[in-house]
Amino acid sequence: MTILLIIKIAAVGILISIVNQILKQSGKDDMAYFTSLSGIILVLLWILPYLAELFEIIKKMFEL
Repeated sequence: MTILLIIKIAAVGILISIVNQILKQSGKDDMAYFTSLSGIILVLLWILPYLAELFEIIKKMFEL
């Protein structure tokens, strides 16, 4: 995992929280919910290859 991925995740988190607050204050709670959900899905898609690699390493480690 590179530092660039961590910076991208932090940037998405900050951006999503700002947009979320703006939408909540304007009374669009449903759009704020979907914005948060889309941010979570985006980050999970970025992390998914690293999780798959981690599970493969763990699988190889416990093979006898």
